[in-house]
Amino acid sequence: MVVEEPSGALRLVGLSKRFGDVTAVDRLDLTVPAGSYFALLGPSGCGKTTTLRMVAGLTEPTGGRILLGDGDITRLRPYRRPVNTVFQSYALFPHLDVFENVAFGLRRRRVRDVAGQVRRMLSLVQLDGYERHRPEQLSGGQQQRVALARALVNRPRVLLLDEPLGALDLALRRRMQGELRRLRAEVGGTFVHVTHDQEEAMTLADTVAVMNAGQVEQLGTPAELYEFPATAFVATFLGRSNLLTGTVTARAGDDLLVEAYGRRFSVPSARARVDSGAALLGVRPEKVRLAGTPEQVPAGHQWLDGTVGDIGYLGVGTEYSVPTGAGVELSVFAAADGEAARIPVGTPVVAHWHPRHAFLLDGGDRSAPDAGTSDRPAPVPAGRE
Repeated sequence: MVVEEPSGALRLVGLSKRFGDVTAVDRLDLTVPAGSYFALLGPSGCGKTTTLRMVAGLTEPTGGRILLGDGDITRLRPYRRPVNTVFQSYALFPHLDVFENVAFGLRRRRVRDVAGQVRRMLSLVQLDGYERHRPEQLSGGQQQRVALARALVNRPRVLLLDEPLGALDLALRRRMQGELRRLRAEVGGTFVHVTHDQEEAMTLADTVAVMNAGQVEQLGTPAELYEFPATAFVATFLGRSNLLTGTVTARAGDDLLVEAYGRRFSVPSARARVDSGAALLGVRPEKVRLAGTPEQVPAGHQWLDGTVGDIGYLGVGTEYSVPTGAGVELSVFAAADGEAARIPVGTPVVAHWHPRHAFLLDGGDRSAPDAGTSDRPAPVPAGRE
């Protein structure tokens, strides 16, 4: 199938949705570049699915506009919008076979060569020979492919994916992530993917918008969001972070000096979201190392001493919980290299990191869990599979 050129960005301008006294989406301004794979990431209740349903025409906005290219589609009926939606539940017609499920939209539009288009799409999603199967005869992954084929055969300018892999087990979810990347490369168009799964968003998307309380907390590439979060919420929702409560006391060259727990730390000013007053010094668990004594800490590293309090074996590595003498508990992720022995519970250790791996957030931002570490599991540090 020939990849089609993208035709106009999707823009949300002051988009809002209220349900009685509850504001689900709050004056949202967002641009989804044409031809991108875009993820809306956030916890349950943050407004991401409501946003997608407004774009699809399934929920009417309370205010604002939805623009696609040069056209305003805010008030268009769903079937008149050049978008299609794939739901977590697949929403296949149980009384129709695979062929007729995929052909449904084409027949409604009285498109010619229905058979040819359906067969080409089934070949694209690797379901040749399944034309006469009913949905109940298919596995979850196969049903998801039928749902994708039914949406893509209509050649939408925007494909909306609402938690499309949420009903699949972990192994199948990862295989389907690869299928989505392949389909995106082959058919083109704009994909907007709603998910609460951080790994899924980071693996699939070119751009991620992290949503919280009906608004976007931060927008950027997966690497930008992970390496330099803008808020405490992003730092703890997208992966895991150690957050140390402190105060910016001075500037030394290109660094900011931070007093925290009776110690002085530094953070490059280029990695700071605040340059004075209350601050949260953040460092990701995989950027922290453990040593036996302060003398073993490399020159230039900063550190806190403590004791191994808990151990979690994750296969790809080991996660240590380290209560420190400063009264804050650090999380440390040590990748499995086949060489280092696991450190027993109760062992005195020194947790250390290089300042270039730290970041500094506004200390008045209480959108995250209590300073220290988030309660979310650390993602496996990996690139795209």
